[in-house]
Amino acid sequence: MCGRFSLSKSKEEVAKRFQVKVAPDYRPRYNVAPMQLMSVITCQQPNEVQQFRWGLVPSWSLDTSTAANLINARAETLTTKIPFKHCLKDQRCLIPADGFYEWKKEGKAKVPYRFTLTSDDIFAFAGLYDVWENQDTGEQLFTFTIITTEPNALLKDIHDRMPVILRKDLERLWIADKLTDSQMQSLLKPYDADSMASYKAHRAVNSVQNDTPECIQAAPTIYPGETFSLFG
Repeated sequence: MCGRFSLSKSKEEVAKRFQVKVAPDYRPRYNVAPMQLMSVITCQQPNEVQQFRWGLVPSWSLDTSTAANLINARAETLTTKIPFKHCLKDQRCLIPADGFYEWKKEGKAKVPYRFTLTSDDIFAFAGLYDVWENQDTGEQLFTFTIITTEPNALLKDIHDRMPVILRKDLERLWIADKLTDSQMQSLLKPYDADSMASYKAHRAVNSVQNDTPECIQAAPTIYPGETFSLFG
C-alpha cells in the first residue's frame, strides 16, 4: 500500500512540471497522511491543481466512514470493485509527488524508507477521485485514492505493493477524455526500478504530526541524545 508521501517542491516547480495553475495558498508537504488535503490534477480540470482529501468516499456512500479503508485501490481489481469501477470512466486524476515512504522491520524497530526518482524530479501517482455530498447540509467533499500495483525490484524486500507512478510522457493519457481498457492496463504497471532510488528516512516521518523538511532527510547514523553501541 501507499500510506505516506511527499511533495516538497515549490509552487513554481509544480506549475512548470505539469503546466498547470497552482493556487497561491499551495505549500510544500513533507509527510502527507490519509485524511489530509493534497494536490490533485483531474481529468475534468486538467489545467489546474485542486485540493482533495486523501481517502475515497464514493458518491453513493451514506457517510464518510469508508475513507480510511480506501486510501489505495489495487490496479488488478479496479474494474470489479464497486467503490472504484464507476470512477474509471471520467474520474481519474494525477497526484503530484516527489517521494513516498514505506516501513521495514529491522530487529524490533520499523524503519522508514523514502523512495524517489533517481533524478529527484516530481512525478505523478495514478489516482481516482469522487465527490460525496452531505444530504443534510449540501456540502460537497472531494476525495481521492492512489492506485497500487505489484512492487518492483527496489521495493519487493520492503513491501508487497507500490503506488503506480506514471511515466511522464503518459501522464496526460491517464487523464485523457477517452481511455481504453487496454491502455489503462498498460499504464498501471510497476515503475522501472533502475529509475528509482531509496534511503533510510529520518524517524520524524513516523509521526503524522510532523510535516517539516526533517521528514525527507536521510536518517543520521546516530540520533541526538543516543550513544553508539557495537552490540546494538
